[in-house]
Amino acid sequence: MPYKNRRSSYSTFILIFVALKIVLNLFAISHFGFHRDELLHLVLGDHLDWGYKEVPPFIALLAKITLNVFGDSVFAARIFSTIAGGLIIWLTGQITVELGGRRFAITLACLALIFSPAFAASGYLFQPVVFDQLWWVVTVWLFARYLNTANVKYLYWLGVAVGVGMLTKYTMAFFTASLIVGILISRERKLLFNKHVIYSAIVALLIFLPNIIWQFVHHLPVIHHMQELRETQLDYVKPADFIIEQVLVNGVALFVWLTGFCFLLFSFKLRRFRYLSIAYILIFLFLLQMNGKDYYLFGAYPMLFAAGGFAFERMLKRNYYVLRTTAILLFVVPNVLLLPLVLPILSLNKTVTFIKSTNERLPFLKFLTRWEDQKQHPLTQDYADMLGWDEMAQKAGEAYHSLTPEQQKHTQLYADNYGQAGALHHYRHQYNLPEVTSLNSSFQLWAADSLSAHYIIYVDDDDNVERRLAPLIESYRETGHVTNPLAREHNSRIYILINPSPKLNEVYKAELAKKRLQ
Repeated sequence: MPYKNRRSSYSTFILIFVALKIVLNLFAISHFGFHRDELLHLVLGDHLDWGYKEVPPFIALLAKITLNVFGDSVFAARIFSTIAGGLIIWLTGQITVELGGRRFAITLACLALIFSPAFAASGYLFQPVVFDQLWWVVTVWLFARYLNTANVKYLYWLGVAVGVGMLTKYTMAFFTASLIVGILISRERKLLFNKHVIYSAIVALLIFLPNIIWQFVHHLPVIHHMQELRETQLDYVKPADFIIEQVLVNGVALFVWLTGFCFLLFSFKLRRFRYLSIAYILIFLFLLQMNGKDYYLFGAYPMLFAAGGFAFERMLKRNYYVLRTTAILLFVVPNVLLLPLVLPILSLNKTVTFIKSTNERLPFLKFLTRWEDQKQHPLTQDYADMLGWDEMAQKAGEAYHSLTPEQQKHTQLYADNYGQAGALHHYRHQYNLPEVTSLNSSFQLWAADSLSAHYIIYVDDDDNVERRLAPLIESYRETGHVTNPLAREHNSRIYILINPSPKLNEVYKAELAKKRLQ
C-alpha cells in the first residue's frame, strides 16, 4: 500500500505510553539524592562554554535552564531527563508506525522499552546518556521519514539533530556514520545521492563547529579524556563482558529487540529498512573493539524494539488475542518485577533488601552490583553514587565555621574529585561555604590560580594528607568523614590544613598548568 494511503498517525495512542513512562519516573525522581555525575553537570551550568573536559556543552545549557527555571532540588535536576525519556518512547512508537506497525506493535515496542532495565536505569538521571539516546532515536526516525516520503526537509532536520547530538555526546558521530554506511550498503543508497545530503551535513557541521574550535583552543582535551577513561575504566571492560551485558541489560525484552533485529536483517517486509540492522552491527563491532561500556549502545535499541513490535504483530494475527496478550505479559512483566534494581522506586532500606534477595535467587544478575572496581557491593554503583553528598557538604561546612571569621577570610576549599567538588559547589549557599577548587575533571578549567591560603578545608577519599601533604603543611586535623556505609564516598574525609608551605602552592600551580595543557 502506498505510504500516503496508510493510516500513519497513532500519536494519541502513543501518548498513553509516554504518560506511563513519565509517571514511572515521577515515582523515583526524588529518591536517594543527587548522583555524582549530576552534581558535575549542574556545576557546568554555572560555567557556560562551548566545551568541557569530559562532555560537549549541551548538558551545561540544560543545567543553566534547570537552575534558573526549576530550582536546585533533585526533582528539578531530573525534569529534562524525564522529558527526554518520554520523547524516546514517543519516537519509538513513531518509528514503529514508519515500519508499518499498528496498535499491537506500538504497545509491545513501547512497553518493552519502558520496562527494559537498561532504559529504566538510564532514563531519569541528569546525564548526557539519556539525551544521547534521544538524538540517536530522532536520527533514526528522521531517516525513516525521509525514506518513506522522499521529502528533503527531513534531511535538513536530520542535520540539526546530528549537530545537536554531537554537542551532547561524541558517540553520535559513530552512530551517524554507521547509519550512513548501512544505507550505502543497502538497496536504498540512491536516496543519499543528492545535494540536500551535502547541505544537511553542512548544517550539522556548522552547529558542531564551536565545539571543534573550543577543542583545538584547549589542546583537544577529548583525546586525553578518552585515554584516561580507557586506562581507568575501559581497560576493565572485556569483549566477552560487553557481549554478555548487551544480552542481559534489556532483561526479557531481549526477545523483542532480537526478533526485531532478525526481521530487519532477513524479512522481505522490512527490506527497505535493512540498513538499521547493518548500522546496529557496525556500531556494536566498533564499541566492542573500543572496549565501550554497555550503555554506549543503548541508543540503538529503540529502533530494534520498534522492529520487534512489528515482527510480533505480523506473526501473531489480529484474532490471536490470547497469544498477543501472552506475548506482552511474557516480555514485560518479569522486567516490571525487577524494576527496583535499576529505578529507585523503593526506600533505601527496602532497595538494599530487594537487591540482596534478588542476587541470591538470580545470581546471573550480579553484574548489576559489580562496580568499576570489579567487586560486588550491596547497591548498584549508580545508587551508591547518589548517597553521602549532603553529609559531606554539611561536615565541610562545620569545619569551615569552626574557624574564626578572621581565619575564614584566609581559607580556601579544595576537593580531590569532581563528585566531592560538585557537592560542595551545589550546597555552598546552604552551608555558607566559599567556592570550591579542584583539579579533577572540568573543575580545572576554572580552578583558582593558586592554593596559598593560611587554611585549607580539604576533602579527599584517600590518604593524601598523611602520605603526601603532611610534609608540606605546618599541621592538620581531621574534622569528619562520610559515615554512610552504602555511599561510594564512604569514609571520604574532611581536613583542615594549617599554614601550607610555599612548596604546596608550587606543586599545585605546576599540576594546574599541566592539566590545562591536556
